[in-house]
Amino acid sequence: MTPRRIVLAWVEAFNIGDVDGLAALYAPDAVNHQMAYGPLAGRDAIRAMFAMEFGRAQMVCVIEQLLVDGEWAVLEWSDPKGFRGCGFFRVQGGLIVFQRGYFDRLQFYEAHGIDVAEAAATEAAMKQGKTT
Repeated sequence: MTPRRIVLAWVEAFNIGDVDGLAALYAPDAVNHQMAYGPLAGRDAIRAMFAMEFGRAQMVCVIEQLLVDGEWAVLEWSDPKGFRGCGFFRVQGGLIVFQRGYFDRLQFYEAHGIDVAEAAATEAAMKQGKTT
């Protein structure tokens, strides 16, 4: 699939909270670096991150812009709560091999009613491999 099709499939899976569908779009050794967090290496770690996030918030991705250049796609997005961000996806062989995302972590917590201390504990557990 082309980078455009991959990102459109990513948005579709994201909007229904399909953790397995999202994970399947990544190469086994992909890196996902959401700048509000540290980088995650590997499909299993990326899947765990999506499971954690969908476990604590109902997220929606509304495409504002989708730009493609070669193997790169850039997604500017918003959600119905006014939360905004962007993501850069590198696609090779029909799979995401690298993703970098930019968003305001505190705004995410506030938009979704997430307690900051509880979020920190959940994220620390995930980093230690205690959350799936």
